[in-house]
Amino acid sequence: MQHEEISKNQGIQVISRAADILRLLGRETGGLSLGQIAKRVGLPRSTVQRIVAALATEGFISTERGDGGIRLGREIQSLAQAVSSDMRARLRPVMERLSEETGETVDLAVLEGTQMLFVDQIEGSHRLRTVSRIGEHFPLTTTANGRAALACMPPERALSMIRAEHRNRGQYVPPLSEIVADIDSIRAGALACDENEHTDGICAMGFAVADQVGDIFAVSVPVPSSRYDRVKPVLAQAIKAAIAELN
Repeated sequence: MQHEEISKNQGIQVISRAADILRLLGRETGGLSLGQIAKRVGLPRSTVQRIVAALATEGFISTERGDGGIRLGREIQSLAQAVSSDMRARLRPVMERLSEETGETVDLAVLEGTQMLFVDQIEGSHRLRTVSRIGEHFPLTTTANGRAALACMPPERALSMIRAEHRNRGQYVPPLSEIVADIDSIRAGALACDENEHTDGICAMGFAVADQVGDIFAVSVPVPSSRYDRVKPVLAQAIKAAIAELN
């Protein structure tokens, strides 16, 4: 019995170490060498080499010659896509209820690189409504969905992305400190808003959630500015109810 318990514990340890390596490669999408992985996860190079070889056999990672040649493989990407589909399916009824309650268009976007990619939409029932194209990309710091996504990230990652986008926005932008403070308030529980900042004449409110593999999805409700102030309280209440439903 003691031998079986030792074997069981060793098996759990191997799985835990493999998971640490996969998480590391998920963060370092440019790839890493064996030595870099060993240093980052605090394991001997020989141990990392054995685990990497086993993961590569199963297709969970890919290996190429040279430095930085170890990356997540197609099998992990396939699993991630399945989880992503699950999140879309989970958010769809929430979006439908939001649109029914408010009469507004409801958009779903996912963080793709340094932008938000629109992947789904429930069109509103108002004659005057906002409609974006699925497949369109939007920035992070000037949109409700982008700000919500930033607040979903670790602060260091969010700050790096905010700085990068801020540098490319030209001179007529709010101070960096103001943008960071806004993201901090969203992280603390405020709703993400865009009030004529990305597109003149359109305001929006939204929130974001992360799935099991760390992909960030944002639900946002864009509203023509002409009625935004009037519907803002109802909109906020409906969105808070949607967040509570997901939690």
